[in-house]
Amino acid sequence: MRTVVITGGTDGMGAALARHFLTAGDPVVVIGRSRAKFDALVSALSDPSTAERAEFVAADLSLVTDSRRVVAHLTARYEQIDALVLAASFIRSRRHITTEGHEASWALFFLSKYVLVTGLAKQLRASDRPVVVNTSVPGAKADAIDFDDPELTRGFTFGKSNAQQRRANELLGILATRDNPDLSYVTWGPARLVRSSFAGDVGIGMKLAATILAPLMGQQPADAVRPLIDLIDNPAPGRAAYRGPKLVPLVVGPTDEQDATRLDNLAGTDEKGT
Repeated sequence: MRTVVITGGTDGMGAALARHFLTAGDPVVVIGRSRAKFDALVSALSDPSTAERAEFVAADLSLVTDSRRVVAHLTARYEQIDALVLAASFIRSRRHITTEGHEASWALFFLSKYVLVTGLAKQLRASDRPVVVNTSVPGAKADAIDFDDPELTRGFTFGKSNAQQRRANELLGILATRDNPDLSYVTWGPARLVRSSFAGDVGIGMKLAATILAPLMGQQPADAVRPLIDLIDNPAPGRAAYRGPKLVPLVVGPTDEQDATRLDNLAGTDEKGT
């Protein structure tokens, strides 16, 4: 059995992965905001032993204090974590500041992942075949991060924010595999739209895509995550990027190692300063 930790595991693709691994007999920890959705997910599974292997940890991962609390709970409870799936999502098209003073999208889509990946490094090293799957669509430009203003206090746009988060999560893979060369670190995005409940505060264009296009053209979450299941079942050490089942080239910049270290220093300061 493997211990699988899934953020955003009560909806969409995260919930589909939780159902799969619970059905397969693995202990699964779901990190999310809705206990009711978690209970419904577990009760819908026919195996009565599921409830014994399923754990819910309530957290708002846009808050660094909640991310740190999750790490403290998991490190106290588990000596080994075999798979960490980072799938929590709440899309914002406008800049929003959390109660901690962070830009919400940067906090949710990068800082929380940084806290979890670095904070659970010991538990991942204890696994024979550890894997981190980061559902951050690969392919952002190498220079996408404004290191002088990562929370985009000036000139915020959804496009800039999205590109920064995606690139930061690719660089996080450099930090994670530098610390643990046996780790499989995968940045992954679905091959096409996925039918799921849409959590976000967005404009009319995104709302139309979520409410009209996804039901018409999107794939079911259980179908979308099949490539992820294969990657978790058969992890290969090192970094890789995928769109659906297709391996895609990693973006390589001339200063990746230095940028990863710079990001580590930046994120570590933000995380500790909260």
